[in-house]
Amino acid sequence: MLKLTNVKKHYQQFTLDCSLEVKSGCITGLIGQNGAGKSTTFKAILNLIQKDSGVIELFGKDVQKLDMKDKEKIGVVLSDSGFSGYLTIGDIVPVLSNLYKKFNKVKFLERCQQFGLPKDKKIKEFSTGMQAKLKVLVALSHDAQFLILDEPTAGLDVLARDELLDVLRKYMEEDESRSILISSHISSDLEGLCDDLYMIHNGHVIMHEETDVLLSDYAILKLDQNQYQKLDRQYILRIKKEPFGYSCLTNQKQYYLDNYPSIVVEKGNIDDVIMLMIKGEK
Repeated sequence: MLKLTNVKKHYQQFTLDCSLEVKSGCITGLIGQNGAGKSTTFKAILNLIQKDSGVIELFGKDVQKLDMKDKEKIGVVLSDSGFSGYLTIGDIVPVLSNLYKKFNKVKFLERCQQFGLPKDKKIKEFSTGMQAKLKVLVALSHDAQFLILDEPTAGLDVLARDELLDVLRKYMEEDESRSILISSHISSDLEGLCDDLYMIHNGHVIMHEETDVLLSDYAILKLDQNQYQKLDRQYILRIKKEPFGYSCLTNQKQYYLDNYPSIVVEKGNIDDVIMLMIKGEK
C-alpha cells in the first residue's frame, strides 16, 4: 500500500532519514517522542513538503504522480490542520460532497450524532476532543482505502478514545484491502490496534516489530551488578544504568526466563521499549 525507501529531508537542526512500509490490510503505528520526525514523515508522504531524496510510493505509484482519483482514496488527520472555526458541520457537508465523489452524507451525519457533535454549532466552540473526533469522522467519510492519522486521539477522554478506536477497527473489517498509518502518544491505543510498529528517534527509524511479538517476546531484565556481570548479553538490545544496577531490554524473554531463573524479568510494553530504546545504550 505505502512504501518509503531512504526518504530524506534536511532542516537546519533536524534530518529525517526514514524507510518504512504499510502493507495492504494492516494498521501500522509510528511511535516516538515529540520532534522525533512523525509529522515530518506524514507531510512527506502527503507531498506537503518537498523531500530531498528517496522514494515514496502509494498505491504502487510515486506520490508525486498520484491523480485526483488516487487522492480521493486517502483519508487524512493532521495535528495542525482542520476546517475554519467559523464553519459548522452543516457548512462542511456540501464542501465534502464536492471534494469526494464517495462522500456518504447520511453515514457522516449519523456518526457526528453518535459522537455528540452538534450540526449547527461553530467548530471554534467545540472542545479539543470534539474537534479531534470531527477530524477523524471527516477522514472516514468518503470510503478511503488508506488512512494517515497523526495523533487522532489527542485530547480525547478514555471513553471517547475507545469509541473512536472501535470505529477504526470496523473501518478495517469492512474492506480487507484498507490500511492505516497512525501515530499516537498513548501506547495502549497502539497496543490494541496496530499490527506492527515503527519507532522513530531523531529522524531515524530505530526499531520495527510486529506488535504481537513486541508484547510477547520483549522484556525488561532488572539486574544487580553481580547478575549483570554474569549475563549472556547476545540478546540484549539496550542497557540502562540504574541505582539498583541495570535495566536491560531484550527481545528474547523466554531465553532469560529459562536460563536465569533468579533474575527479575518484567513484561515489556510500548512505553518501556520507547524509554530504553531512546535512553539506553547499545
